[in-house]
Amino acid sequence: MEMTSLGDTAVVIEFGDVVKETTLSRVRALTESLRENPLLGTLDVVPAYTTVTVFYDLKVSGGYESFSDGLRQRATARKTRKSKWGRVVTIPVCYGEEGGPDLARVAAQAKLSVEATVALHSKPGYAVGAIGFAPGFPYLVGLSPSLHTPRLDAPRAKVPAGSVGIGGGQTGVYPVESPGGWNLIGRTPLALFRPDESEPALLRVGDVVRFKAITEKEFHAWK
Repeated sequence: MEMTSLGDTAVVIEFGDVVKETTLSRVRALTESLRENPLLGTLDVVPAYTTVTVFYDLKVSGGYESFSDGLRQRATARKTRKSKWGRVVTIPVCYGEEGGPDLARVAAQAKLSVEATVALHSKPGYAVGAIGFAPGFPYLVGLSPSLHTPRLDAPRAKVPAGSVGIGGGQTGVYPVESPGGWNLIGRTPLALFRPDESEPALLRVGDVVRFKAITEKEFHAWK
């Protein structure tokens, strides 16, 4: 574990540089601990693949040395060394069709049939490693190496909300319409970002996502 300052009002705690289950578990555990029982002066806690960044109020935190000492004690405390995975969230996906214009190319890259590509993509449970890029956008860990596909040379100006994509070795879901350069293989009718809810983002770091293939008819009938 390493700790570094980020400017004069934030501390970054890094649990190595490799994304794996144990690292994600430690990130989630520390995040939960700091959100449930924040250190004096804490303003925000931002988890990512291998790091937790904690923003603090310089006036009430006691300064960097004092605040970072408190973080170090919390990060190494036995009760925060591990965390159970979060919720399992099933996301229905209509693969291919209008919502997945790049599915055939991803399949060709993997030297698989379209059907085999869909089966391979929807088989594992993916850990939510980070939320970012757009509100509620989940970066998912666990994509089969066979499906790793380079990003598009020219990003699309508009990617519809709910689009499921693959970018390099990652897969994820666009919660809102935005530009994007990932390969689109399907689309979900499920809203991943609900601005009117008390917790707008459906997913949190540490949750497990499972994709479930649905038909185009089921997609349009979704309510």
